[in-house]
Amino acid sequence: MTVSFHLAGRKSRASRYTKSEKEAKETLALCKAKGVDAIMAQGDVGNDDDCKKIAQAAIDKWGRIDILVNNAGTTQFANHADLDALSADDFLWIYKVNVVGAYQMIRACAPAMKKAGKGSVVNVSSIAGVTGIGSSVAYAASKSALNTMTLSLARSLAPEIRVNAVCPGFIGTRWFSDRFGEEQYQKIIAQQEASTPLARAGTPDDIAKSVVFFAGEGSDHITGETLITDTGMHLGFSPLVAR
Repeated sequence: MTVSFHLAGRKSRASRYTKSEKEAKETLALCKAKGVDAIMAQGDVGNDDDCKKIAQAAIDKWGRIDILVNNAGTTQFANHADLDALSADDFLWIYKVNVVGAYQMIRACAPAMKKAGKGSVVNVSSIAGVTGIGSSVAYAASKSALNTMTLSLARSLAPEIRVNAVCPGFIGTRWFSDRFGEEQYQKIIAQQEASTPLARAGTPDDIAKSVVFFAGEGSDHITGETLITDTGMHLGFSPLVAR
């Protein structure tokens, strides 16, 4: 399930899902169990009409949009050295979701934020967009484009709307276990713990904290920032040399 969140205030949330209605409903129930007034809306961020519909659902419910978290994403796994592994259609599909989708959601939410005089957009990017690594060349290129778009929109939507990006490294989720199997997934986690400066593998909670920081009042003075959150993986740390 890929999800974008559109928040109106601290205690309300609308989440977007594409296919996994059952899991979306489970997420909705978890939110409500925490006392959050939440709704869910189905849509494809690659479809501009769906983006408008999702934003309107939040406006219809709460009359405003304060925070947009663009967390929808897709990829195609391909060896970076195999130039025949990706087609033009692969690039266009990945770009449509990872970049155009984020742009369309921002465009759909921006009028409500402008009207309120204040808003925050958090784009969930990737270390791939900074270092050129990751599941494929197309994925890395799309995340790099998302980072550049973050800078462009931070300038053009100011002063009412702040736009920042979070760039996770490896995050231990079922996205990896479903792809590689549980045994290989555990090996990846062990490799992360052995090879990163902080000697740990990232978790979804780690990224959530960074997202909440950019979304909240603690970052009122920040826009156009790209935050790498990867347990120091980008430093190229070797424990055999430095420890």
